[in-house]
Amino acid sequence: MYHGRTTGKGPHTQIYQQPPRLLIVHVTLPSWADICSNLCEALQNFFSLACSLMGPSRMSLLSLYMIQNQHECILPFVQVKGNFARLQACISELRMLPREGCFRPQGTSLQLAVEDGLQQFKQYSRHMTTGTVLSYTSLEITVLTSHAGKEVVKQLEEGLKDTDLSTVRRLQVVEITKGVLECMDSASPVEEPSSDESSFLGTDIDFQTVDNDIVSMEIFFKAWLHNSGTDQEHIHLLFPSPSFGNISRGTDNPMCLKCDLQERLLSPSLLPGTADGSLRMDDPKGDFSTLYQMAAQSSACHYKLRVIKAVKSTGICESVTYGLPFILRPTSCWQLDWDELETNQQRFHALCHSLLKREWLLLAKGEAPSQGHSLREPASTFYVIVPSRSPTLLVKAVATRELMLPNSFSLLPEDLPDDSLKTVESVLDGLELEPIYNPLQIWSHLYSHLSSTFAKPQGRLHPTWENRALRKHPSKAGQLQMNRVRATVAPLPITPAPSRAPKMRATSKASSEAFFQPSREEEEVEEFPSEP
Repeated sequence: MYHGRTTGKGPHTQIYQQPPRLLIVHVTLPSWADICSNLCEALQNFFSLACSLMGPSRMSLLSLYMIQNQHECILPFVQVKGNFARLQACISELRMLPREGCFRPQGTSLQLAVEDGLQQFKQYSRHMTTGTVLSYTSLEITVLTSHAGKEVVKQLEEGLKDTDLSTVRRLQVVEITKGVLECMDSASPVEEPSSDESSFLGTDIDFQTVDNDIVSMEIFFKAWLHNSGTDQEHIHLLFPSPSFGNISRGTDNPMCLKCDLQERLLSPSLLPGTADGSLRMDDPKGDFSTLYQMAAQSSACHYKLRVIKAVKSTGICESVTYGLPFILRPTSCWQLDWDELETNQQRFHALCHSLLKREWLLLAKGEAPSQGHSLREPASTFYVIVPSRSPTLLVKAVATRELMLPNSFSLLPEDLPDDSLKTVESVLDGLELEPIYNPLQIWSHLYSHLSSTFAKPQGRLHPTWENRALRKHPSKAGQLQMNRVRATVAPLPITPAPSRAPKMRATSKASSEAFFQPSREEEEVEEFPSEP
């Protein structure tokens, strides 16, 4: 499988963009009745965010297949940004799928869905508009299943052993567990993705589980918004030589930890119409997304955090930190050799442990990549680096002299009137006390607000061919329901069932032509069987 390399050799300057994604919902009856509502709500919430985020698009293409009694393309490859109406129509179609009955899915349905999705992606790639800035060379496939996940992995390994997977960057199986998340104690209830990605079928296929509840599924999809590129490390954390003098054995080379950057939360300034939408507080020079983009540039111009000094953990006032925090992790860049990766990770863990033991924080200066020769020294941003008991460092921007405003802070009086104390204490005693703040238990109706900013489609964007045919031949309702076919690419060269062969042959040529029509929100790419 594809390892995430970019086209061409040598340093590249394009900002990393998420690869196209193929989502295969492999949920059969009767499990669909329990999963449908949660999955559709999670997708609706996720799409409202993904389509609303300003700045460079974080997601490129998405296609969705559904497997019940057979594989079916619900959504051909479309650009996520700017296509909320089409994505919402796809969710509406998922909601309308039958939740009761007894289907016997074909044993090869999952394999055919993967192969059909790959064929669709290859055709899309060949027929993209000339002059497109980004070239999509790899595909990530996620199988969301209600079946035993490890059995699905074995099924894929066996079924795809003769399939060309050179364009597949990652193949992931996610099992939806039957348990419902009753108490959300963690702010990120999602398993860490496997650190070992497949290089070719026959090795590992990524496998994880997700609970059958809206929050867990929603957070799983939100991971698609992260910069998960492994072409190079994102940030270099530099230390002055004396900090590790005993390790460097007197050499002049400074200690450098190679890190990957990850957002802790989305900036409200990236979402239209929110209360904080007009504020740009994350960085004196611009929004947090600026640093997010800098971290994804070529290895020749890494963003650097240069450690200046250490500070006692009790010596930083919260009022002088500002903006959104971000997280540093040891890099997982595939271009580094194994020994360097291991050494880098061990030193990163040792740094977290030592800072916690000493109760220290680090003060660091941000150094953006050089933009050419200039007589003016650019303004710098300073950060405080906070250790964690997990192998991560939390980084927050901290104010400098130029940003400070005068304030007077007098000490509280020691003697207060008894009636005032009793009144206030009585009010405080009436408050519900929580041991921690859990953001997953607080919601601001942001999803519904974002969804309302888009023009909602009225049902399906166009009547399906079944509805059109029913208006002409009402007596054929049952037959049409049983022989429903939607083709977005030329059908695979696999012999169809006898009862379906004529209809598949009739749509073969037309489906290829219909697929490459320009994508518009107000129309779906569908095929219609010829009238008898």
